[in-house]
Amino acid sequence: MTINMEQNEKSNLENNRYVNRARLLVKCSDKPGIVSALSTFLHQYDANIIESNQFSTDPEKGMFFIRIEYYSDNLPLKAKQMEKEFEKIATEYQMEYHFYYRNIRQRSAIFVSKETHCLLELLWEWQNGDLETDIALVISNHETARSMVEALGIPFYYIPANKDIRQQVEKEQIRLVEEYQVDVLILARYMQILTPDFVNHFKNRIINIHHSFLPAFIGAGPYERAFARGVKLIGATSHYVTNDLDEGPIIEQDVERVDHRDDAEQLKKIGRQIERRVLVKAVKWHLENRIIVEGNKTIVFQ
Repeated sequence: MTINMEQNEKSNLENNRYVNRARLLVKCSDKPGIVSALSTFLHQYDANIIESNQFSTDPEKGMFFIRIEYYSDNLPLKAKQMEKEFEKIATEYQMEYHFYYRNIRQRSAIFVSKETHCLLELLWEWQNGDLETDIALVISNHETARSMVEALGIPFYYIPANKDIRQQVEKEQIRLVEEYQVDVLILARYMQILTPDFVNHFKNRIINIHHSFLPAFIGAGPYERAFARGVKLIGATSHYVTNDLDEGPIIEQDVERVDHRDDAEQLKKIGRQIERRVLVKAVKWHLENRIIVEGNKTIVFQ
């Protein structure tokens, strides 16, 4: 039995385990009665609330955000009717909302270049069963990661990329992503700038890791610039990709203290450790439906 077949069996077991569990994410203007309306609605379908987290930016004029995870017997038979009935509440409160069903795993595509530390961390978490996703494929503009990816039974696609053939490359990437029915794209140190057309095609579905504590040292070579500046803290930032380079909604950040004895290469070594853990956290939270994007910020329910 191949590793990929073993992973598929694990996925099927997880899907069956969570067949009656779902999550509901809601964003709307704050006003009295929202929580009551949601609770009453779920109660009508014999749904038991397992976890509920909410946040309001301002009780008088602000926005309201909530994430609810619930259990309901025979949920697959009720789901369509529940969604149809929920439209009335959504209209009344002018809600943006989404139902996520735990037995339907999101499918991901990982994009990587030469450096493989973030890719390896994602593969390790996936093998452990700690990522709620099926890794559908890996796409790279280098051959470096092929053997480690294909050893796990994951399709690997080598697509050379540079600024002169960018549109042609992205057309092929979009074709593959759609063919594999991918839900989320993970840039695990994929060192290519994406075009606006590509980004717009996958709005709030591309997660990047930037090797700097943004907004400091945007763009290329942040560790060299950090060393030249004599910083005492270095970090990494995971964010959703927008058409503003390295300025998309931030999901997670972390830092490590450094000092004058650390040269640029040592900063990179420390930085790689930060990048790995920050990217994995961000991807997990996305897959667990813990993130709501509001403008250029995120609400992250932990």
